[in-house]
Amino acid sequence: VQLQAFGGGLVQAGGSLRLSCAASGRTFSTYGMGWFRQAPGQERELVAAISWNGGSTYYADSVKGRFTISRDNAKNTVHLQMSSLKPEDTAVYYCAADPGIGTVVRGTGLRYWGQGTLVTVSS
Repeated sequence: VQLQAFGGGLVQAGGSLRLSCAASGRTFSTYGMGWFRQAPGQERELVAAISWNGGSTYYADSVKGRFTISRDNAKNTVHLQMSSLKPEDTAVYYCAADPGIGTVVRGTGLRYWGQGTLVTVSS
């Protein structure tokens, strides 16, 4: 599975942005997916995760109610809709995949990572 994240950019605080992750490979629909972010000088953290069929989702407390993760297995894509953005959401965002949703939520040992896309929220 190869992952490519895109959709980042510069947005004002309070604004919205939608990230997408395009995946190649026939097994995409069987993988748990996650969005992670890493701000300068900080550790990478899980933002949101979604199970293979979209039946389960997980969110970091800091984004609950503002971000929504979704997936379209027919199009091999995962999206992260971000609303009410704050300057502290500024980071490089990565998508990642693993057969186990538990591994995605733990954030370590994931099998596949995409390149990052930068999100900058201005105050």
